[in-house]
Amino acid sequence: MDRRFLITGAFFGLLSVIIGAFAAHGLKPLLSEAAINSFETGVKYQMYHALLFLLLGSVNRKQFNFRKQVFFLLLFGVICFSGSIYLLATNNLTPIDFTGIALVTPLGGTLLIGGWVFLLIEFIKIKRK
Repeated sequence: MDRRFLITGAFFGLLSVIIGAFAAHGLKPLLSEAAINSFETGVKYQMYHALLFLLLGSVNRKQFNFRKQVFFLLLFGVICFSGSIYLLATNNLTPIDFTGIALVTPLGGTLLIGGWVFLLIEFIKIKRK
């Protein structure tokens, strides 16, 4: 078990539920349907990766060579991808113009893809019994 993965997964999962509930009940009347859909995409991807963190936290450490790289790629990927979506979707509710961070979303997506690529490499290297 890897405590760091488990704590991060639980934290991202908790935040997904809180942020998703806030959007559904507090933001829905204030945002357009497109903005709500975008916001929900951020919540979904955050939750998907929270579950992945929990799963990876349960994997035997000795069989996982790229553990540190995967952790940081997924961590910063979720923060950049979902975080930028949250800010961009709620841009019209704040005096701060977040449109300048629009390129952070694809950067976050690229980091998430990188984490999945490292996992794929790990899985390919597993020897058949």
